[in-house]
Amino acid sequence: MIPDGLPADLKPAIRQAADAAAIFTGQAIARLQDLVVVAGKVDRTRLQRHQYAAHGCAWIAAYGQAIEVATNDLLVSPSNSDPLSMTVAALGISEYAQQLAHGISMSQGELVRPADMDLIDAARTLDANPALSRLRAITGRPEYIAGLIGQVADLGPDAGYRSDDDDISLRLVRDQCRRFVDTEVVPHAQAWHLADALIPDAVVEQMAELGLFAVTIPEAYGGLGLGARATALVAEELCRGYIGIGSIGTRADIAAELIRHGGTEAQRADFLPRIASGNVIPTAAFTEPEAGSDLAAIATRARRQGDHYLVTGTKIWITHGARADLMTLLVRTDPAAPGYRGLTMLLAEKPRGTDAAPFPAPGMSGSEIPVLGYRGMKEYEIRFDDFPVPVANMLGGHEGAGFKQLMATFEMARIQTAGRAIGVARSAFERAFDYARERRQFGRPIIEYPRIARKLAAMASEIAMTGGLIGHAANQRDQGKRADIEAGMAKLLAARLAWSCADNALQIHGGAGYATEHVAARLLCDARILSVFEGTAEIQADIIARGLAARG
Repeated sequence: MIPDGLPADLKPAIRQAADAAAIFTGQAIARLQDLVVVAGKVDRTRLQRHQYAAHGCAWIAAYGQAIEVATNDLLVSPSNSDPLSMTVAALGISEYAQQLAHGISMSQGELVRPADMDLIDAARTLDANPALSRLRAITGRPEYIAGLIGQVADLGPDAGYRSDDDDISLRLVRDQCRRFVDTEVVPHAQAWHLADALIPDAVVEQMAELGLFAVTIPEAYGGLGLGARATALVAEELCRGYIGIGSIGTRADIAAELIRHGGTEAQRADFLPRIASGNVIPTAAFTEPEAGSDLAAIATRARRQGDHYLVTGTKIWITHGARADLMTLLVRTDPAAPGYRGLTMLLAEKPRGTDAAPFPAPGMSGSEIPVLGYRGMKEYEIRFDDFPVPVANMLGGHEGAGFKQLMATFEMARIQTAGRAIGVARSAFERAFDYARERRQFGRPIIEYPRIARKLAAMASEIAMTGGLIGHAANQRDQGKRADIEAGMAKLLAARLAWSCADNALQIHGGAGYATEHVAARLLCDARILSVFEGTAEIQADIIARGLAARG
Protein backbone atom coordinates (compact mmCIF):
# COMPACT_ATOMS: atom_id res chain seq x y z
CA MET A 1 0.00 0.00 0.00
CA ILE A 2 1.02 3.63 -0.42
CA PRO A 3 1.43 5.15 3.05
CA ASP A 4 -0.14 8.59 3.58
CA GLY A 5 -0.33 9.56 -0.06
CA LEU A 6 2.54 9.95 -2.47
CA PRO A 7 6.15 11.15 -2.69
CA ALA A 8 6.52 14.90 -2.15
CA ASP A 9 8.23 15.42 -5.51
CA LEU A 10 5.45 13.79 -7.54
CA LYS A 11 3.70 16.98 -8.64
CA PRO A 12 6.86 18.61 -10.02
CA ALA A 13 7.71 15.36 -11.82
CA ILE A 14 4.22 15.29 -13.37
CA ARG A 15 4.53 18.88 -14.57
CA GLN A 16 7.96 18.32 -16.07
CA ALA A 17 6.92 15.06 -17.74
CA ALA A 18 3.86 16.78 -19.21
CA ASP A 19 6.04 19.58 -20.57
CA ALA A 20 8.33 17.02 -22.21
CA ALA A 21 5.30 15.27 -23.72
CA ALA A 22 4.05 18.61 -25.06
CA ILE A 23 7.38 19.21 -26.81
CA PHE A 24 7.20 15.78 -28.43
CA THR A 25 3.60 16.38 -29.52
CA GLY A 26 4.60 19.71 -31.06
CA GLN A 27 7.38 18.00 -32.98
CA ALA A 28 4.91 15.42 -34.31
CA ILE A 29 2.53 18.13 -35.51
CA ALA A 30 5.41 20.00 -37.17
CA ARG A 31 6.42 16.79 -38.91
CA LEU A 32 2.83 16.28 -40.11
CA GLN A 33 2.83 19.77 -41.58
CA ASP A 34 6.10 19.04 -43.39
CA LEU A 35 4.45 15.99 -44.95
CA VAL A 36 1.06 17.35 -46.03
CA VAL A 37 1.12 21.17 -46.21
CA VAL A 38 1.97 22.83 -49.52
CA ALA A 39 2.00 26.62 -49.91
CA GLY A 40 0.25 27.06 -46.58
CA LYS A 41 -2.60 24.65 -47.34
CA VAL A 42 -3.26 20.98 -46.61
CA ASP A 43 -2.69 18.98 -49.80
CA ARG A 44 -5.30 16.20 -49.89
CA THR A 45 -3.17 14.00 -52.15
CA ARG A 46 -0.26 14.16 -49.74
CA LEU A 47 -2.60 13.61 -46.78
CA GLN A 48 -3.85 10.42 -48.40
CA ARG A 49 -0.34 9.27 -49.33
CA HIS A 50 0.89 9.79 -45.75
CA GLN A 51 -2.35 8.62 -44.15
CA TYR A 52 -0.76 6.25 -41.61
CA ALA A 53 1.60 8.93 -40.30
CA ALA A 54 -1.16 11.55 -40.36
CA HIS A 55 -3.53 9.39 -38.37
CA GLY A 56 -0.69 8.50 -36.04
CA CYS A 57 -0.16 12.19 -35.42
CA ALA A 58 -3.84 12.53 -34.54
CA TRP A 59 -3.41 9.87 -31.87
CA ILE A 60 -0.18 11.45 -30.63
CA ALA A 61 -1.88 14.84 -30.34
CA ALA A 62 -4.85 13.30 -28.52
CA TYR A 63 -2.48 11.69 -26.02
CA GLY A 64 -0.60 14.94 -25.60
CA GLN A 65 -3.81 16.85 -25.00
CA ALA A 66 -5.01 14.26 -22.47
CA ILE A 67 -1.71 14.52 -20.57
CA GLU A 68 -1.89 18.32 -20.50
CA VAL A 69 -5.51 18.39 -19.34
CA ALA A 70 -4.89 15.79 -16.62
CA THR A 71 -1.81 17.66 -15.42
CA ASN A 72 -3.62 20.99 -15.25
CA ASP A 73 -6.62 19.46 -13.51
CA LEU A 74 -4.38 17.77 -10.97
CA LEU A 75 -2.21 20.78 -10.20
CA VAL A 76 -4.89 23.47 -10.28
CA SER A 77 -8.14 21.97 -8.98
CA PRO A 78 -8.22 21.26 -5.22
CA SER A 79 -10.99 18.67 -5.76
CA ASN A 80 -8.58 16.61 -7.88
CA SER A 81 -5.67 16.66 -5.44
CA ASP A 82 -6.83 13.91 -3.09
CA PRO A 83 -4.50 10.90 -2.82
CA LEU A 84 -6.56 8.61 -5.04
CA SER A 85 -6.94 11.20 -7.81
CA MET A 86 -3.21 11.85 -7.62
CA THR A 87 -2.43 8.14 -7.75
CA VAL A 88 -4.71 7.49 -10.72
CA ALA A 89 -3.60 10.57 -12.67
CA ALA A 90 0.11 9.93 -12.15
CA LEU A 91 -0.25 6.41 -13.50
CA GLY A 92 -2.21 7.62 -16.54
CA ILE A 93 0.18 10.47 -17.34
CA SER A 94 3.19 8.18 -16.98
CA GLU A 95 1.68 5.49 -19.19
CA TYR A 96 0.54 7.87 -21.93
CA ALA A 97 3.93 9.59 -22.03
CA GLN A 98 5.69 6.24 -22.32
CA GLN A 99 3.40 5.24 -25.19
CA LEU A 100 4.26 8.49 -26.95
CA ALA A 101 7.91 7.50 -26.76
CA HIS A 102 7.46 3.86 -27.76
CA GLY A 103 4.27 3.45 -29.77
CA ILE A 104 0.49 3.96 -29.59
CA SER A 105 -2.05 1.30 -30.50
CA MET A 106 -4.50 2.93 -32.93
CA SER A 107 -6.36 -0.39 -33.14
CA GLN A 108 -5.60 -4.09 -32.97
CA GLY A 109 -2.61 -4.66 -35.24
CA GLU A 110 -1.99 -0.96 -35.90
CA LEU A 111 0.77 0.47 -33.75
CA VAL A 112 2.06 3.92 -34.68
CA ARG A 113 5.71 4.23 -33.66
CA PRO A 114 7.97 7.28 -33.60
CA ALA A 115 9.83 5.86 -36.59
CA ASP A 116 6.64 6.12 -38.66
CA MET A 117 6.93 9.90 -38.38
CA ASP A 118 10.71 10.18 -38.38
CA LEU A 119 10.66 11.06 -34.68
CA ILE A 120 13.17 8.54 -33.34
CA ASP A 121 15.51 11.14 -31.84
CA ALA A 122 12.60 13.10 -30.36
CA ALA A 123 11.24 9.90 -28.81
CA ARG A 124 14.61 9.04 -27.28
CA THR A 125 14.79 12.49 -25.72
CA LEU A 126 11.30 12.09 -24.26
CA ASP A 127 12.00 8.60 -22.97
CA ALA A 128 15.19 9.77 -21.26
CA ASN A 129 13.53 12.75 -19.57
CA PRO A 130 14.43 12.57 -15.85
CA ALA A 131 10.92 13.49 -14.70
CA LEU A 132 9.34 10.80 -16.83
CA SER A 133 11.91 8.30 -15.58
CA ARG A 134 10.99 9.31 -12.04
CA LEU A 135 7.27 8.86 -12.72
CA ARG A 136 7.91 5.52 -14.38
CA ALA A 137 9.92 4.30 -11.42
CA ILE A 138 7.18 5.29 -8.97
CA THR A 139 4.09 4.11 -10.86
CA GLY A 140 5.70 0.87 -12.06
CA ARG A 141 6.16 -0.55 -8.57
CA PRO A 142 3.84 -3.41 -7.56
CA GLU A 143 3.07 -1.63 -4.29
CA TYR A 144 1.92 1.45 -6.24
CA ILE A 145 -0.63 -0.63 -8.15
CA ALA A 146 -1.67 -2.41 -4.95
CA GLY A 147 -2.09 0.94 -3.22
CA LEU A 148 -4.26 2.28 -6.02
CA ILE A 149 -6.47 -0.81 -5.96
CA GLY A 150 -6.71 -0.63 -2.17
CA GLN A 151 -7.87 2.97 -2.29
CA VAL A 152 -10.50 2.16 -4.91
CA ALA A 153 -11.69 -0.74 -2.74
CA ASP A 154 -12.06 1.61 0.23
CA LEU A 155 -13.71 4.51 -1.61
CA GLY A 156 -15.58 2.81 -4.46
CA PRO A 157 -14.90 2.43 -8.19
CA ASP A 158 -16.18 5.93 -8.96
CA ALA A 159 -13.74 7.65 -6.59
CA GLY A 160 -10.73 9.33 -8.11
CA TYR A 161 -12.32 9.55 -11.54
CA ARG A 162 -13.61 13.08 -11.82
CA SER A 163 -15.40 15.48 -9.52
CA ASP A 164 -18.07 17.97 -10.55
CA ASP A 165 -18.62 19.10 -6.98
CA ASP A 166 -17.47 22.62 -7.86
CA ASP A 167 -20.50 23.01 -10.17
CA ILE A 168 -23.79 22.64 -8.34
CA SER A 169 -25.92 22.32 -11.47
CA LEU A 170 -23.72 19.55 -12.87
CA ARG A 171 -23.71 17.75 -9.53
CA LEU A 172 -27.50 17.83 -9.40
CA VAL A 173 -27.80 16.55 -12.96
CA ARG A 174 -25.31 13.75 -12.28
CA ASP A 175 -26.98 12.67 -9.04
CA GLN A 176 -30.45 12.69 -10.60
CA CYS A 177 -29.30 10.59 -13.55
CA ARG A 178 -27.48 8.18 -11.29
CA ARG A 179 -30.53 7.56 -9.10
CA PHE A 180 -32.68 6.94 -12.16
CA VAL A 181 -30.13 4.58 -13.71
CA ASP A 182 -29.51 2.59 -10.54
CA THR A 183 -33.21 2.06 -9.81
CA GLU A 184 -34.90 1.95 -13.22
CA VAL A 185 -32.23 0.82 -15.69
CA VAL A 186 -29.52 -1.39 -14.19
CA PRO A 187 -31.92 -4.03 -12.81
CA HIS A 188 -33.59 -4.46 -16.22
CA ALA A 189 -30.96 -3.68 -18.87
CA GLN A 190 -29.70 -7.22 -19.30
CA ALA A 191 -33.22 -8.57 -19.83
CA TRP A 192 -33.92 -5.88 -22.45
CA HIS A 193 -30.71 -6.81 -24.24
CA LEU A 194 -31.29 -10.56 -24.20
CA ALA A 195 -34.86 -10.16 -25.44
CA ASP A 196 -33.72 -7.63 -28.06
CA ALA A 197 -36.68 -5.60 -26.83
CA LEU A 198 -37.47 -1.94 -27.09
CA ILE A 199 -36.89 -0.01 -23.89
CA PRO A 200 -40.37 0.19 -22.32
CA ASP A 201 -42.47 3.28 -23.00
CA ALA A 202 -42.85 3.84 -19.25
CA VAL A 203 -39.07 4.22 -18.89
CA VAL A 204 -38.92 6.64 -21.81
CA GLU A 205 -41.70 8.65 -20.15
CA GLN A 206 -39.67 8.77 -16.94
CA MET A 207 -36.72 10.12 -18.88
CA ALA A 208 -38.95 12.86 -20.25
CA GLU A 209 -40.23 13.72 -16.78
CA LEU A 210 -36.65 14.07 -15.56
CA GLY A 211 -35.86 16.49 -18.40
CA LEU A 212 -33.37 14.17 -20.05
CA PHE A 213 -34.59 15.13 -23.53
CA ALA A 214 -34.34 18.82 -22.71
CA VAL A 215 -30.75 19.24 -21.53
CA THR A 216 -29.49 21.73 -24.15
CA ILE A 217 -32.85 23.14 -25.26
CA PRO A 218 -33.18 26.77 -24.10
CA GLU A 219 -35.50 27.47 -21.18
CA ALA A 220 -37.64 29.66 -23.43
CA TYR A 221 -38.64 26.50 -25.31
CA GLY A 222 -39.21 24.33 -22.26
CA GLY A 223 -35.67 23.02 -21.86
CA LEU A 224 -33.02 23.10 -19.15
CA GLY A 225 -30.70 25.45 -21.04
CA LEU A 226 -27.53 23.58 -20.12
CA GLY A 227 -24.45 23.03 -22.26
CA ALA A 228 -22.08 20.43 -23.66
CA ARG A 229 -20.63 19.50 -20.27
CA ALA A 230 -24.07 18.58 -18.97
CA THR A 231 -24.89 16.71 -22.18
CA ALA A 232 -21.74 14.60 -21.90
CA LEU A 233 -22.39 13.94 -18.23
CA VAL A 234 -25.99 12.83 -18.86
CA ALA A 235 -24.88 10.55 -21.69
CA GLU A 236 -22.18 9.05 -19.49
CA GLU A 237 -24.41 8.35 -16.51
CA LEU A 238 -27.19 6.88 -18.66
CA CYS A 239 -24.80 4.65 -20.63
CA ARG A 240 -23.20 3.47 -17.42
CA GLY A 241 -26.54 1.70 -16.98
CA TYR A 242 -27.35 0.77 -20.58
CA ILE A 243 -26.12 2.22 -23.84
CA GLY A 244 -29.62 2.12 -25.32
CA ILE A 245 -30.95 4.47 -22.64
CA GLY A 246 -28.20 6.99 -23.29
CA SER A 247 -28.68 6.77 -27.02
CA ILE A 248 -32.40 7.59 -26.85
CA GLY A 249 -31.31 10.92 -25.43
CA THR A 250 -28.86 11.31 -28.30
CA ARG A 251 -31.70 11.33 -30.83
CA ALA A 252 -33.30 14.27 -29.01
CA ASP A 253 -30.02 16.14 -28.71
CA ILE A 254 -29.16 15.84 -32.40
CA ALA A 255 -32.58 17.06 -33.51
CA ALA A 256 -32.64 19.87 -30.95
CA GLU A 257 -29.18 21.08 -31.96
CA LEU A 258 -30.15 21.11 -35.63
CA ILE A 259 -33.38 23.01 -34.98
CA ARG A 260 -31.89 25.39 -32.42
CA HIS A 261 -29.01 26.46 -34.64
CA GLY A 262 -30.44 26.01 -38.13
CA GLY A 263 -34.20 26.32 -37.80
CA THR A 264 -36.53 29.27 -38.28
CA GLU A 265 -38.17 30.82 -35.23
CA ALA A 266 -41.43 29.14 -36.19
CA GLN A 267 -39.68 25.75 -36.33
CA ARG A 268 -38.00 26.31 -32.98
CA ALA A 269 -41.28 27.32 -31.36
CA ASP A 270 -43.06 24.30 -32.85
CA PHE A 271 -40.59 21.46 -32.39
CA LEU A 272 -38.32 22.28 -29.45
CA PRO A 273 -41.00 22.27 -26.72
CA ARG A 274 -42.37 18.98 -28.01
CA ILE A 275 -38.91 17.39 -28.04
CA ALA A 276 -38.12 18.75 -24.57
CA SER A 277 -41.32 17.28 -23.13
CA GLY A 278 -40.80 13.89 -24.76
CA ASN A 279 -44.00 14.20 -26.76
CA VAL A 280 -41.91 13.97 -29.92
CA ILE A 281 -39.17 11.34 -30.15
CA PRO A 282 -36.74 12.16 -32.99
CA THR A 283 -34.39 10.04 -35.04
CA ALA A 284 -31.59 10.97 -37.43
CA ALA A 285 -31.84 9.75 -41.04
CA PHE A 286 -28.55 10.65 -42.70
CA THR A 287 -26.72 7.43 -43.67
CA GLU A 288 -27.37 5.56 -46.90
CA PRO A 289 -26.17 2.18 -48.21
CA GLU A 290 -23.58 3.91 -50.42
CA ALA A 291 -23.06 7.01 -48.27
CA GLY A 292 -21.76 6.53 -44.75
CA SER A 293 -19.15 9.11 -43.78
CA ASP A 294 -19.17 10.37 -47.38
CA LEU A 295 -22.24 12.59 -47.08
CA ALA A 296 -21.53 14.17 -50.45
CA ALA A 297 -22.61 10.87 -52.01
CA ILE A 298 -26.15 11.07 -50.60
CA ALA A 299 -28.65 10.14 -53.29
CA THR A 300 -32.04 10.23 -51.53
CA ARG A 301 -34.01 12.72 -53.62
CA ALA A 302 -36.66 15.25 -52.58
CA ARG A 303 -38.52 16.89 -55.44
CA ARG A 304 -40.87 19.74 -54.81
CA GLN A 305 -44.52 19.40 -55.76
CA GLY A 306 -46.65 22.35 -54.67
CA ASP A 307 -46.33 22.88 -50.92
CA HIS A 308 -44.68 19.49 -50.31
CA TYR A 309 -41.45 17.66 -51.05
CA LEU A 310 -41.79 14.07 -52.23
CA VAL A 311 -38.89 12.00 -50.90
CA THR A 312 -37.58 8.91 -52.69
CA GLY A 313 -34.58 6.82 -51.66
CA THR A 314 -33.18 4.61 -48.92
CA LYS A 315 -31.71 5.40 -45.52
CA ILE A 316 -29.93 2.82 -43.38
CA TRP A 317 -28.87 2.42 -39.75
CA ILE A 318 -31.79 4.50 -38.53
CA THR A 319 -31.74 4.10 -34.77
CA HIS A 320 -35.15 4.08 -33.08
CA GLY A 321 -36.67 4.60 -36.50
CA ALA A 322 -40.02 2.87 -35.95
CA ARG A 323 -40.93 4.44 -32.61
CA ALA A 324 -39.74 7.92 -33.62
CA ASP A 325 -42.19 10.71 -34.44
CA LEU A 326 -39.76 13.00 -36.25
CA MET A 327 -36.92 12.35 -38.68
CA THR A 328 -34.14 14.84 -39.32
CA LEU A 329 -33.88 13.73 -42.93
CA LEU A 330 -30.93 14.71 -45.12
CA VAL A 331 -31.92 14.71 -48.79
CA ARG A 332 -30.76 16.01 -52.15
CA THR A 333 -33.07 18.74 -53.43
CA ASP A 334 -30.84 19.83 -56.31
CA PRO A 335 -29.44 16.85 -58.22
CA ALA A 336 -27.46 19.17 -60.50
CA ALA A 337 -25.49 20.73 -57.62
CA PRO A 338 -22.21 18.90 -56.97
CA GLY A 339 -21.31 17.24 -53.69
CA TYR A 340 -22.65 18.86 -50.56
CA ARG A 341 -24.23 21.86 -52.25
CA GLY A 342 -27.48 20.20 -53.19
CA LEU A 343 -28.23 18.79 -49.71
CA THR A 344 -31.18 19.98 -47.63
CA MET A 345 -32.38 19.01 -44.15
CA LEU A 346 -36.06 18.22 -43.72
CA LEU A 347 -37.99 17.91 -40.45
CA ALA A 348 -40.06 14.93 -41.53
CA GLU A 349 -42.86 13.96 -39.17
CA LYS A 350 -44.26 10.44 -39.17
CA PRO A 351 -46.68 8.36 -37.11
CA ARG A 352 -45.16 6.28 -34.34
CA GLY A 353 -44.88 2.64 -35.37
CA THR A 354 -45.32 -0.64 -33.54
CA ASP A 355 -43.65 -4.05 -33.80
CA ALA A 356 -46.53 -5.22 -35.99
CA ALA A 357 -46.60 -2.08 -38.16
CA PRO A 358 -43.24 -0.28 -37.81
CA PHE A 359 -43.86 2.27 -40.58
CA PRO A 360 -47.59 2.96 -40.89
CA ALA A 361 -47.26 5.92 -43.23
CA PRO A 362 -47.89 6.26 -46.97
CA GLY A 363 -44.63 6.36 -48.90
CA MET A 364 -42.60 4.60 -46.18
CA SER A 365 -41.53 1.02 -45.67
CA GLY A 366 -38.65 -0.60 -43.86
CA SER A 367 -37.07 -3.58 -42.19
CA GLU A 368 -35.16 -4.17 -38.98
CA ILE A 369 -31.40 -4.75 -39.06
CA PRO A 370 -30.47 -7.34 -36.38
CA VAL A 371 -27.40 -6.25 -34.38
CA LEU A 372 -25.04 -7.78 -31.81
CA GLY A 373 -25.44 -5.03 -29.26
CA TYR A 374 -26.59 -1.41 -29.00
CA ARG A 375 -30.11 -2.71 -28.52
CA GLY A 376 -33.20 -1.28 -26.88
CA MET A 377 -34.08 0.97 -29.82
CA LYS A 378 -33.61 -1.26 -32.88
CA GLU A 379 -31.92 -0.36 -36.15
CA TYR A 380 -33.76 -0.05 -39.44
CA GLU A 381 -33.40 0.37 -43.15
CA ILE A 382 -36.11 2.78 -44.31
CA ARG A 383 -37.27 3.12 -47.89
CA PHE A 384 -39.09 6.20 -49.15
CA ASP A 385 -41.31 6.26 -52.22
CA ASP A 386 -42.76 9.76 -52.73
CA PHE A 387 -42.99 10.25 -48.96
CA PRO A 388 -44.51 13.73 -48.44
CA VAL A 389 -42.88 16.40 -46.25
CA PRO A 390 -44.30 19.95 -46.08
CA VAL A 391 -42.06 22.62 -47.59
CA ALA A 392 -42.61 24.53 -44.33
CA ASN A 393 -40.58 21.77 -42.63
CA MET A 394 -37.43 22.51 -44.62
CA LEU A 395 -34.91 23.34 -41.90
CA GLY A 396 -34.11 27.04 -41.94
CA GLY A 397 -36.32 27.68 -44.95
CA HIS A 398 -33.42 27.46 -47.41
CA GLU A 399 -32.50 24.68 -49.83
CA GLY A 400 -28.89 23.59 -50.03
CA ALA A 401 -28.03 24.39 -46.41
CA GLY A 402 -28.29 20.83 -45.07
CA PHE A 403 -24.60 19.96 -44.94
CA LYS A 404 -23.63 23.21 -43.24
CA GLN A 405 -26.44 22.78 -40.71
CA LEU A 406 -25.30 19.26 -39.94
CA MET A 407 -21.66 20.28 -39.55
CA ALA A 408 -22.70 22.80 -36.89
CA THR A 409 -23.87 19.92 -34.69
CA PHE A 410 -20.89 17.60 -35.03
CA GLU A 411 -18.90 19.02 -32.11
CA MET A 412 -21.77 18.37 -29.73
CA ALA A 413 -22.53 14.96 -31.25
CA ARG A 414 -18.94 13.80 -30.81
CA ILE A 415 -18.68 15.15 -27.27
CA GLN A 416 -21.87 13.31 -26.41
CA THR A 417 -20.68 10.11 -28.09
CA ALA A 418 -17.49 10.33 -26.05
CA GLY A 419 -19.68 10.61 -22.96
CA ARG A 420 -21.59 7.50 -23.99
CA ALA A 421 -18.32 5.64 -24.51
CA ILE A 422 -16.89 6.50 -21.13
CA GLY A 423 -20.17 5.47 -19.53
CA VAL A 424 -19.76 2.00 -21.06
CA ALA A 425 -16.12 1.96 -19.96
CA ARG A 426 -17.07 2.83 -16.38
CA SER A 427 -19.71 0.11 -16.31
CA ALA A 428 -17.14 -2.43 -17.48
CA PHE A 429 -14.60 -1.27 -14.91
CA GLU A 430 -17.06 -1.29 -12.02
CA ARG A 431 -18.32 -4.78 -12.82
CA ALA A 432 -14.81 -6.14 -13.36
CA PHE A 433 -13.63 -4.60 -10.09
CA ASP A 434 -16.51 -6.06 -8.10
CA TYR A 435 -16.08 -9.50 -9.68
CA ALA A 436 -12.32 -9.51 -9.05
CA ARG A 437 -12.91 -8.84 -5.35
CA GLU A 438 -15.48 -11.62 -5.04
CA ARG A 439 -13.98 -14.31 -7.26
CA ARG A 440 -11.49 -16.54 -5.48
CA GLN A 441 -8.93 -18.79 -7.13
CA PHE A 442 -6.23 -20.82 -5.37
CA GLY A 443 -7.40 -19.55 -2.00
CA ARG A 444 -7.38 -15.78 -2.62
CA PRO A 445 -9.44 -13.11 -4.43
CA ILE A 446 -8.20 -12.73 -7.98
CA ILE A 447 -7.80 -8.98 -7.47
CA GLU A 448 -4.71 -9.80 -5.43
CA TYR A 449 -2.94 -11.24 -8.47
CA PRO A 450 -0.69 -8.61 -10.05
CA ARG A 451 -1.91 -8.92 -13.64
CA ILE A 452 -5.56 -8.58 -12.64
CA ALA A 453 -4.67 -5.61 -10.45
CA ARG A 454 -2.72 -3.97 -13.27
CA LYS A 455 -5.61 -4.42 -15.69
CA LEU A 456 -7.93 -2.68 -13.26
CA ALA A 457 -5.43 0.07 -12.48
CA ALA A 458 -4.93 0.74 -16.19
CA MET A 459 -8.69 0.92 -16.72
CA ALA A 460 -9.09 3.39 -13.85
CA SER A 461 -6.25 5.63 -15.01
CA GLU A 462 -7.36 5.74 -18.64
CA ILE A 463 -10.95 6.48 -17.64
CA ALA A 464 -9.62 9.44 -15.67
CA MET A 465 -7.45 10.64 -18.57
CA THR A 466 -10.22 10.37 -21.13
CA GLY A 467 -12.84 11.84 -18.83
CA GLY A 468 -10.68 14.90 -18.43
CA LEU A 469 -10.31 15.21 -22.20
CA ILE A 470 -14.10 15.05 -22.66
CA GLY A 471 -14.58 17.72 -20.02
CA HIS A 472 -12.02 19.94 -21.71
CA ALA A 473 -13.72 19.64 -25.11
CA ALA A 474 -17.13 20.32 -23.56
CA ASN A 475 -15.84 23.37 -21.69
CA GLN A 476 -14.36 24.73 -24.91
CA ARG A 477 -17.73 24.35 -26.59
CA ASP A 478 -19.61 25.92 -23.68
CA GLN A 479 -17.26 28.92 -23.72
CA GLY A 480 -18.05 29.54 -27.37
CA LYS A 481 -14.62 28.42 -28.55
CA ARG A 482 -13.99 26.19 -31.52
CA ALA A 483 -13.77 22.60 -30.29
CA ASP A 484 -13.89 20.43 -33.40
CA ILE A 485 -10.41 18.97 -32.93
CA GLU A 486 -10.84 18.60 -29.16
CA ALA A 487 -14.22 16.89 -29.59
CA GLY A 488 -12.72 14.54 -32.17
CA MET A 489 -9.86 13.65 -29.83
CA ALA A 490 -12.27 12.94 -27.00
CA LYS A 491 -14.39 10.67 -29.20
CA LEU A 492 -11.32 8.92 -30.62
CA LEU A 493 -9.86 7.99 -27.23
CA ALA A 494 -13.17 7.28 -25.50
CA ALA A 495 -14.34 4.83 -28.16
CA ARG A 496 -11.13 2.81 -27.93
CA LEU A 497 -11.32 2.99 -24.14
CA ALA A 498 -14.84 1.53 -24.07
CA TRP A 499 -13.68 -1.44 -26.14
CA SER A 500 -10.50 -2.06 -24.12
CA CYS A 501 -12.36 -1.83 -20.79
CA ALA A 502 -15.11 -4.16 -22.00
CA ASP A 503 -12.54 -6.61 -23.36
CA ASN A 504 -10.55 -6.57 -20.11
CA ALA A 505 -13.73 -6.92 -18.07
CA LEU A 506 -14.66 -10.07 -19.97
CA GLN A 507 -11.13 -11.41 -19.54
CA ILE A 508 -11.29 -10.83 -15.79
CA HIS A 509 -14.63 -12.65 -15.66
CA GLY A 510 -13.11 -15.58 -17.56
CA GLY A 511 -15.50 -18.13 -19.00
CA ALA A 512 -18.42 -16.67 -17.06
CA GLY A 513 -18.08 -13.43 -18.95
CA TYR A 514 -18.39 -15.18 -22.31
CA ALA A 515 -21.85 -16.50 -21.51
CA THR A 516 -24.53 -14.49 -23.29
CA GLU A 517 -26.54 -14.04 -20.11
CA HIS A 518 -23.66 -12.23 -18.44
CA VAL A 519 -23.41 -8.43 -18.47
CA ALA A 520 -19.74 -8.60 -19.49
CA ALA A 521 -20.73 -10.16 -22.82
CA ARG A 522 -23.31 -7.42 -23.43
CA LEU A 523 -20.81 -4.68 -22.66
CA LEU A 524 -18.39 -6.13 -25.20
CA CYS A 525 -21.10 -6.05 -27.89
CA ASP A 526 -22.20 -2.54 -26.92
CA ALA A 527 -18.67 -1.15 -26.79
CA ARG A 528 -17.71 -2.31 -30.26
CA ILE A 529 -20.02 0.09 -32.10
CA LEU A 530 -18.56 3.22 -30.50
CA SER A 531 -15.54 3.46 -32.80
CA VAL A 532 -17.84 3.13 -35.82
CA PHE A 533 -20.69 5.62 -35.52
CA GLU A 534 -20.52 9.44 -35.41
CA GLY A 535 -17.48 9.09 -37.66
CA THR A 536 -15.35 5.94 -37.65
CA ALA A 537 -12.03 6.03 -35.81
CA GLU A 538 -10.27 6.31 -39.17
CA ILE A 539 -12.44 9.22 -40.33
CA GLN A 540 -12.04 10.85 -36.93
CA ALA A 541 -8.25 10.60 -37.08
CA ASP A 542 -8.31 12.06 -40.59
CA ILE A 543 -10.38 15.06 -39.46
CA ILE A 544 -8.07 15.67 -36.51
CA ALA A 545 -4.96 15.39 -38.67
CA ARG A 546 -6.32 17.85 -41.24
CA GLY A 547 -7.25 20.26 -38.48
CA LEU A 548 -3.85 20.05 -36.82
CA ALA A 549 -2.00 20.51 -40.12
CA ALA A 550 -4.14 23.51 -41.04
CA ARG A 551 -3.61 25.32 -37.74
CA GLY A 552 -0.11 26.27 -38.82
